[in-house]
Amino acid sequence: MKIPKRLEPLVQEGLIDEVLGSLKSGKEAAVYVVRADGVVRCAKVYKAVDQRGFHKQSLYREGRQVRNSRQARAMAKGSRYGRREQEDVWQNTEVDALYRLAAAGVRVPQPYNFIDGVLLMELITDADGEAAPRLNDLDLTPEQARAYHASLIADVVRMLGIGLIHGDLSEFNILVDAQGPVIIDLPQAVDAAANNHAPWMFKRDVANLAAYFGQFAPELLTTSYGEEIWHLYEHGHLTPEISLTGHFKGQHRTVDLDDLLNEIHDAEEEAQRRRQARDGDLLDAEPVPQ
Repeated sequence: MKIPKRLEPLVQEGLIDEVLGSLKSGKEAAVYVVRADGVVRCAKVYKAVDQRGFHKQSLYREGRQVRNSRQARAMAKGSRYGRREQEDVWQNTEVDALYRLAAAGVRVPQPYNFIDGVLLMELITDADGEAAPRLNDLDLTPEQARAYHASLIADVVRMLGIGLIHGDLSEFNILVDAQGPVIIDLPQAVDAAANNHAPWMFKRDVANLAAYFGQFAPELLTTSYGEEIWHLYEHGHLTPEISLTGHFKGQHRTVDLDDLLNEIHDAEEEAQRRRQARDGDLLDAEPVPQ
C-alpha cells in the first residue's frame, strides 16, 4: 500500500521496513500493520487533538505531571504551545503506561518505540496469526466469560498495584488472542493517587466488565469487585496474589437520584459513541495483505 505520510520518516530512518496495510482508523488514532526488524508489528499514529473524539479529557488529565511551570501555565491558558504540550503529555501517557504495565505482568501490547506521534508496538494476533478480534466481536460461552473476567480482574488489580487505572475500560478496548484478553488504548490512563476522580473511574471500569460478561454469565452482574478492590487499595492491603470474593459490604449512603440518572445518561451516550466508532472502524479498515 502507499506509505502514509506520518510513517514516511520512520521508513526513511529504517525503523519500519514495510507498511503492510491498514488495521483500523478510529477517532483517536489510525493503526497500521507494518514490518519492523523483520517482524510484523503495528504502528499507532495518533491524530491531532482537533481531530480526536475523546470526551472530558480534563477529568483524566488531573494529577498528571508536567516538565516545568512554563509548560503547566501554557496548558492552563490553552495557547497553541500549551495545546501542543498537552497533546505530547496525552500520547506519552499511553507509552509510559504500556512500558510500566508490561513490566508488571499486565497483558498489554509490548511497546517498542515512540517517535513523532507514532507508537510501534506488538501486533496482537489470534491462533491463526491474524489480527486479534475485539472482545465485543465475540460470542462467549459462560465458561469463557468467567475465565476472561477473572483474567481481567487480575490485570486491573496489577494495574492498581502500580498506581494506574485504565479509565475507559470496556469490551471495545480489549483484544482476545489465543491466551485470552489483552488490554489496549491507554492514553487516558489515570494516576490512582493523584486524580480525585480515580475511585469513580476505577469502579466504572470494573462495573463495565461485569456488565459485559454478565450477558453470558449472569451471576457476574451481582458482584462488587470494584468496591472490594478499591477498599483493599485504600487500606494498603491490595496485592496481586490477594484472594477476592467479588462482594463488599460498604457503608450505606444516601443515593442522589439526579446524579445517578446523569451517570446512566452519560454511560448511554458513551456506549452510543463507542458503537459509532466501532462501525466507523469496520468501514475504514482495509484488509491486510497476506
